[in-house]
Amino acid sequence: MHCDTHLLLHSLRSAELRGHATEFGLAPAASHTGLRNRLGWVLIELGLRILPRHPGRAFVAPSTA
Repeated sequence: MHCDTHLLLHSLRSAELRGHATEFGLAPAASHTGLRNRLGWVLIELGLRILPRHPGRAFVAPSTA
């Protein structure tokens, strides 16, 4: 299938599915997307804080024996 045809069919189908989701009240609320973005950035920032600050030092796991 040609890429332009595939893209057209995909956009038509996604518009149809969005219409059905709106009818059933399944469309995501705008307030949830903002909260999701903020939570994502907080998790990224937390992950960056957990990383070691000295890239030259390798993490050595303690021995269990």
